[in-house]
Amino acid sequence: MPADGLAMRQIKDILRLRHDAGLSFREIAGCLNVSVGVVSKYLQLAAAAGITWPLPDDLDEDALQQKLQPLPPPNLSTIPLPNFVEVHKELRRKGVTLQLLWEEYADANSEDEHYSYSRFCMLYREWRQRLSPTMRQTHTPGDKMFVDYCGPTVPVFDPLTGEVRQAQIFVATLGASNYTYAEATFTQQLPDWISSHVRAFQFFGGVVRLVVPDNLKSGVKKADRFEPVLSRTYAEMLEHYDTAALPTRPKKPRDKAKVENGVQIVERWVLARLRKLTFFSLHDLNAAISPLLDVLNHKPFKKLPGSRHSQFEALERPVLKPLPAKAYEYAEWKKARAHIDYHVEIDGHYYSVPHSLIKRQLDVRITATTIECFLNNQRVAVHPRSDRRGGHSTITEHMPKSHRAHLEWTPGRFLNWAISIGPHTRDLVDHLLTNRPHPEMGFRSCLGLLSLEKRFGNQRLEAACQRALALSAPTRSSVLSILEKGLDSQPLPESDTEAAEEPSVHENVRGAAYYQ
Repeated sequence: MPADGLAMRQIKDILRLRHDAGLSFREIAGCLNVSVGVVSKYLQLAAAAGITWPLPDDLDEDALQQKLQPLPPPNLSTIPLPNFVEVHKELRRKGVTLQLLWEEYADANSEDEHYSYSRFCMLYREWRQRLSPTMRQTHTPGDKMFVDYCGPTVPVFDPLTGEVRQAQIFVATLGASNYTYAEATFTQQLPDWISSHVRAFQFFGGVVRLVVPDNLKSGVKKADRFEPVLSRTYAEMLEHYDTAALPTRPKKPRDKAKVENGVQIVERWVLARLRKLTFFSLHDLNAAISPLLDVLNHKPFKKLPGSRHSQFEALERPVLKPLPAKAYEYAEWKKARAHIDYHVEIDGHYYSVPHSLIKRQLDVRITATTIECFLNNQRVAVHPRSDRRGGHSTITEHMPKSHRAHLEWTPGRFLNWAISIGPHTRDLVDHLLTNRPHPEMGFRSCLGLLSLEKRFGNQRLEAACQRALALSAPTRSSVLSILEKGLDSQPLPESDTEAAEEPSVHENVRGAAYYQ
């Protein structure tokens, strides 16, 4: 009986139904309750042995079995195995295939001393199965950088207060060489997340085609299998380095295998060796991580030649994209609406935008030194960043023409105008400028007071200011009331006449020269 358990009677039926009845392979399989593969196998063996239907009378079942018995496989033990370590390494190079490697292998050996392509592929697959799961993955050099944080944290003690902060460990691993970078930060928040990426690119000395992060909220605003949404700052940083992010798919463990293995190795080979040490600053912790990381990257592989560092130098470094001329400067984005005074508020300070954008919502890019405002991705304003809460940063070109004219007024100009009218007018203007938190707050009152000159003339305005000062009512509204009621022509109260005759001269009267 053949090795697959098929009786000779069934084999005869296969031949009869095919050649005599003309049934298809699938129909024969259905009639005899066997697989299509078995039908195909015995029809091929019969064709190879020259057996047709009907069978010759002198061909008994033993003779038929002898003819159909497949030949034993040739003794392959005399053919040396290919160098599958080198094959595995070459497959990581872009464009290299098993077909190409087999052709090179066949050209280097005579026909009797090399395996067929199918046998070559089967033997390679068997060899690859004996590697660790991490090494079994095939990644193109320079293609991906996997990033994540370790689960365990490292305590850092404040030597002054005794406060303990848990440092997070960021890990970045290159796909093809497993070359690894790690550092400690105090948080996993956006500023630390971005800065760790920047330092990782600097450590590798180049940029990969894709960054593969887990769905950390700092970088991925919305985790989605097909269209994940990145935070704007993260996307801007990746664009600066001419790369992109391919977040792992939710609930797909295989996507995370590479980085999780890298994280596990850092935990075992770096953090485990630091567990008995005490750190008093983040700088000290990173200084301790750096040499251990160097040992890890130079540690020889168990089942492959070389180390992470040698694989990186041979495979990845030559194909990494160059770093940009300038490292990315961290920036945050927020939305802000231009108020009625054409300013947007950022951290308690007010920055101007063109007055035509009043009530429009703008995108604001915030760095350590600069505030930039954008409308529809077009920059409309830029300011140096200020930490003066309640202050204003205003660009003249952003103001309406009427507001620009107001900027031309100064305290000295108001005082010189007042002096041309008379000393009492000067004193009243000085009072309006002095008794406000800031001189500019009195500009409107001074302008309103001095403009009364056109309506009532210099002499009447001077007399009205003298009377207002004598009555201790130094305001524009008091002067206007005196003029409208004609009280400026009335004599001053006798008790106050003498004091009012002379201009007020005391230490609080600054004079025009003060404002020059």
